[in-house]
Amino acid sequence: MKPTVVAFTGASGILYGVRLVRALLEVQRPVALIISEAARLVIREELGISMKSYTNREALSELLGCETKLLSAYAPKDFSAPVASGSYPTEGMIIVPCSMGTLGAVASAVSQNLIHRAADCTLKEGRRLILVPRETPLSALHLENMLKLARLGVRIVPAMPGFYSGAQGLQEIVDFMAGKILDQMEIPHALYPRWTGSLTPHENA
Repeated sequence: MKPTVVAFTGASGILYGVRLVRALLEVQRPVALIISEAARLVIREELGISMKSYTNREALSELLGCETKLLSAYAPKDFSAPVASGSYPTEGMIIVPCSMGTLGAVASAVSQNLIHRAADCTLKEGRRLILVPRETPLSALHLENMLKLARLGVRIVPAMPGFYSGAQGLQEIVDFMAGKILDQMEIPHALYPRWTGSLTPHENA
């Protein structure tokens, strides 16, 4: 099975990325993971985990909290990695969380690191690219970059959890967002209950 490329960048919300990768591995989907330099700082601040290596399997197991047998990891400056070439087959790519700097680089086809290059390859090969921005407020430049990418077929899935699922805690909110991302990849899951309509009839119906 072709791997799904997942990238963590330096925006807040690293839990979304961690939960997504774990969900993919739980359903036996191989993952090619890239963690940016800034994301490593976010991991330390938000999760209290110091990532001394981008590729060490023990460190990745600690971060993800699961078996990493189906996981391949690459350093952000490793332009010799398989995902740096469009000839390497993948199911697509998800950048979660996606910083505005990364979003701007992807929109401009500027490859300053492996994440940018892998996204560029995903676009040029016509594969599915999903960006999960986590920033507020958004400037006009941010919005213009999102619109530019959306017109190219990129799926923009902002980290805006809904609450109709009855989420009561942080983990359920994170699960909801991970599930919405999996929906865009058309991967079945049970991370949040689907909306089936209101239980109370409308008064004017």
